[in-house]
Amino acid sequence: AVQRRLMFEDECILVDENDQVVGHDSKYNCHLWENILKGNALHRAFSVFLFNSKYELLLQQRSATKVTFPLVWTNTCCSHPLFREPELIDGESLGVRNAAQRKLLDELGIPAEDVPVDQFLPLGRILYKAPSDGKWGEHELDYLLFMVRDVNVNPNPDEVAEIKYVNREELRELLRKADAGEEG
Repeated sequence: AVQRRLMFEDECILVDENDQVVGHDSKYNCHLWENILKGNALHRAFSVFLFNSKYELLLQQRSATKVTFPLVWTNTCCSHPLFREPELIDGESLGVRNAAQRKLLDELGIPAEDVPVDQFLPLGRILYKAPSDGKWGEHELDYLLFMVRDVNVNPNPDEVAEIKYVNREELRELLRKADAGEEG
């Protein structure tokens, strides 16, 4: 019920390939694969890579109730800036960083003071398209945000099934297994 509500209430920021705002639409419409194939669903997103002071990356396994990519292991937090004033600010990726701070609290229970917006390091953007299950998918202009901080984590079970920190070698092994199709 929580995920369904968010799919209809949250409005993503529609952009062109140059990241110019062209409108907004519900998360539901932005993630329907048929809309993505029609070219009507490119939207802003972000991916947070949060490392602790030992340079271990915090990973999350998405909740089974997530509409797109349920139970998939991913980086710390992936989501969308929404079509609202604090998240539409363009200068220095401030709107995206504000959204990242909001979603780290929503998904992982990380307090805002643990992840100050001025500590996010935007390292670039990627444009990608990925199907999920035939009905759902992603077509995003995705900001990559990095931060090194020790944080308090209290995952929201509606969003996150499990978390773990991995070092460089553990991450390489996870990626190798994923590429080989091992362990689901």
